[in-house]
Amino acid sequence: MSLKAAAILILIGSSVVLSAQSFDAKQQFQQKCAMCHGADGKGKPAMKTRDWSSADVQKMSDADLAAIITNGKSPMPAYKTMTADQVKDMVAYVRTFKK
Repeated sequence: MSLKAAAILILIGSSVVLSAQSFDAKQQFQQKCAMCHGADGKGKPAMKTRDWSSADVQKMSDADLAAIITNGKSPMPAYKTMTADQVKDMVAYVRTFKK
């Protein structure tokens, strides 16, 4: 492998790491979820969205929460553009709403 090819691979690898590190679950929540679930995750009664701090949500497994985030649950849209690690970070953020 040439030095130039190795440098390109290093740059590509670095940008992937930076992209993964630049994901901020709290910021993404505020941008994509808060409009329906509220900034505090308590839901919006008028929209009939769930309170993410409630015992029934918090007792859900990480896999169940990840599936809902990834695939959506009517009327919530799917977020299939998120990587598995980003979904994992979002699940961890949802856990911070625990009462």
